[in-house]
Amino acid sequence: MSAHSLDGKVAVITGGSRGIGLGIAAAYRAAGAHVVIAARKAAGLAQAREELLRTKGDGDLHTVVANAGEPEQAEGCVEETMSRFGRLDVLVNNAATNPYHGELLDLDLPRAEKTVRVNQYGMIAWTRYAWRAWMAEHGGAVVNIASVGGLIVDPHIGYYNATKAAMLHMTRQLAYELGPRARVNAIAPGLIKTELARAVWEVREPILTAKLPLRRLGTVEDVAHAALFLASDASSWMTGQTLVLDGGATALPIGVDA
Repeated sequence: MSAHSLDGKVAVITGGSRGIGLGIAAAYRAAGAHVVIAARKAAGLAQAREELLRTKGDGDLHTVVANAGEPEQAEGCVEETMSRFGRLDVLVNNAATNPYHGELLDLDLPRAEKTVRVNQYGMIAWTRYAWRAWMAEHGGAVVNIASVGGLIVDPHIGYYNATKAAMLHMTRQLAYELGPRARVNAIAPGLIKTELARAVWEVREPILTAKLPLRRLGTVEDVAHAALFLASDASSWMTGQTLVLDGGATALPIGVDA
């Protein structure tokens, strides 16, 4: 059996109906996992289910309507997963929100609270329920989808990036608290070519890629492959770490325009 196999394992993926979450779901099913995707909208989940069933993978597929920022819905999803499959080996905290663009000093409290509720507290809540339901006794892996923004300064999404920086720290904290039973790692993607980010990359892609050492933007598959590595036994001695997938953006010299 390959070290990257997830045969017989059960994975829950938040924000799994599109983009990176959907790509991870496809990769996990191809590796043999039974997959539960959670998202806010039933219509999006139905469409995602149809798409996933057309891809490679024999694992069962289940969808749950759940808002990542509502702890009781997180608990309900975990309970439904345990009822259906009897185990929960992998949790991917992928769902995120970014309701505010602008400078920090102009940020209003409602949008600040919403961002933290989903991006930070949501990660804690989902991990808590997965831990208590299965991982505390049987072990498992938690994969947190953060952002390279948690490592840099941005003129428009500074608060979103701050929550992602917190996510990276909480990955290390949870790795300490949940070890040795569960492993907790993160991925910090750069700009990924998703539909959600199309307005950012489509017009400027030649300019953006010209500056990157690898000369291309990231794909959903790039992130999915990393998420498979972190969920599998291939990373069995790795916890509390962050994989940066940015095409080399953070390796550019300061002050040099490539």
